[in-house]
Amino acid sequence: MRTATVFLLCLVVFTARAQPPALMPWPQEIAEAAGNFSVNEDFTVSLSGPASNRLSAYATRFISRVAGRTGLFITQWRPVAGDSAGLQISYNKVAALNLQTDESYQLNIAPSGMVLQANTDVGAMRGLETLLQLLSSNAAGYYFAGYTIKDSPRFVWRGLLLDVCRHWLPMEVVLRNLDAMAAVKMNVLHLHLTEDQGFRIESKVYPKLHEMGSDGNYFTQEEIRKIVAYAAARGIRVVPEFDIPGHTTSWFVGYPELAAAPGPYEIARKYGVHNPTIDPTKEYTYVFLEKFLTEMAGLFPDGFMHIGGDENNGKQWNANAGITKFKENQGLASNHELQAYFNVKVAAILTQLNKRMVGWDEILDEDLPRSIVIQSWRGKQALIDAAEAGYDVLLSNGYYIDLVQPAAYHYQNDPIPAGSGLSAEALQHVLGGEATMWAELVSPETVDSRIWPRTAAIAERFWSPAGRNDTDDMYQRLQIVSVQLEELGLLHRKNYAMMMRRLVGEENVPTLKTLIDVLEPIEGYKRHRARKYRTWSPLTRVPDIAQPDAFVAMAFNKLVDDYLANGSQLAKKQIKEQLLVWVENHKQMRQLANKYPAIKEILPLSEGLSGIAVLGMQALSSTKAHDAAWHQSADRMLADAAKPRAECELKVVTGIAKIVAAVN
Repeated sequence: MRTATVFLLCLVVFTARAQPPALMPWPQEIAEAAGNFSVNEDFTVSLSGPASNRLSAYATRFISRVAGRTGLFITQWRPVAGDSAGLQISYNKVAALNLQTDESYQLNIAPSGMVLQANTDVGAMRGLETLLQLLSSNAAGYYFAGYTIKDSPRFVWRGLLLDVCRHWLPMEVVLRNLDAMAAVKMNVLHLHLTEDQGFRIESKVYPKLHEMGSDGNYFTQEEIRKIVAYAAARGIRVVPEFDIPGHTTSWFVGYPELAAAPGPYEIARKYGVHNPTIDPTKEYTYVFLEKFLTEMAGLFPDGFMHIGGDENNGKQWNANAGITKFKENQGLASNHELQAYFNVKVAAILTQLNKRMVGWDEILDEDLPRSIVIQSWRGKQALIDAAEAGYDVLLSNGYYIDLVQPAAYHYQNDPIPAGSGLSAEALQHVLGGEATMWAELVSPETVDSRIWPRTAAIAERFWSPAGRNDTDDMYQRLQIVSVQLEELGLLHRKNYAMMMRRLVGEENVPTLKTLIDVLEPIEGYKRHRARKYRTWSPLTRVPDIAQPDAFVAMAFNKLVDDYLANGSQLAKKQIKEQLLVWVENHKQMRQLANKYPAIKEILPLSEGLSGIAVLGMQALSSTKAHDAAWHQSADRMLADAAKPRAECELKVVTGIAKIVAAVN
């Protein structure tokens, strides 16, 4: 009974406007059509076009997912030939996966049948995901709602970066996230494979890279081939990143001769910017890199390869007399120019391998060929400058999902910055963007909750029209899509309660959940300042459980706004009931903290919540004016409750503060 009121609030806020379909990404064009197509056990899917094992397998999975959602024992579990199927899919060609891949499709749903048309098999796959999101039910059974849709992506590069280095993320994490990416029409997996904390790919040419630099946690070459094939079967390209010349400590454990300072080296256990850097003045460096990158090019067929290039602090270069002399002889005035010298040589190696080089915005330099791609992370100006200079660009600034900012923040961030003044020619260089999942503070059991469901909102920003940017509407659809993503094996919702059970046991989860439901982890890099995190530090505490979007808190704050706007007595009653729940819950939290030390750190948050809940009840129940002293005391309590504690923040302070401010 404790959480029933809040559950009702969520239902009211997020499902009251049930008319538009919960599509994400939203299509370019959509119109309602008369009637619906009913689904029963005789439902069939047909394919018309050149042989495509990729689409045939995708359509088979589509049928399985329809059966899973409906419980129907569909007789024909894979596509059939002919033109009498309930869903007829036609396409013209099997697509190669590159920047030019045509992902457009058209979908027509009528009572007599459904037709999905696309130029390529990949476009048909994107249409199947839209169709799945239209599956609905009523008392009569299951159906696909009648719509006509014409759709294509706004940007050609819609990516997710997975850092598998700082914390090892094994095969199953990558595969389930590829499935989720396909569900929201993302098309590039950026695998960050080397870092100070680990070298995560097998090299048969230089085996000490993975043998000594990984703690035994790395992808074999056979596993990499499986990942690439799994992604390709879902219309997703895999772009590997081998970060050089900085972020290379793990390289030097086995090959210290690559470094700008003598070894020995150990795998880094701390996070941040480290000093070890490749020596760009040695011919050996380029012989090594050419052999290594040639080996890697054989594993990754995509036309792009990422060389990182970020956060080289230059300390090893500055301390090396030989490097200083080299700079003088070459007429290089700064470390930036020296890194540009290095990047030009690496770009030449990649060009010989038929690869286009991608790098973080630090590498931007006029000496680099215009064939490279600049990925902007430090700010949008780098994207603007690079695009105007004729470089293809990607935006990641504003999409750093490891910073646990709310979905609304990312959703309002556009790959074409507002007011950028980009010329028409420069606009053609904006390929799209990438959400970046850096792994300092995630583990295999928490990483999904830091990627999803927020990345679905980012996927929409990359695919859908720029004008589709209503945040309330996005959140309504995001809640529904989040549940649908679970069928792909994601743990972003499942592990929420599991991690609470580990801390306090099954029977105490309701008490702990009542508090965590209104908490969010502190944003940005504040957690690194709050604790000294290492690679072995536990990621099982409340800030690891709390979600970046506290939907219960959002629902409560929305209910407060509605009440203050129109004075609904029902809303007032629901608010008072919820405030009482938080007051009573604190009593039980005190008892839990005495038994389970791991949650003692959040007791001040519970106390703060209870205290301001009492304030809210006083404000709502009062029949007389409150004096200045009461308001001053209330303001102090609210300000104190808003302070971060245990690396978390209470997210209902704003709503309660509005209630308090509204009374005399």
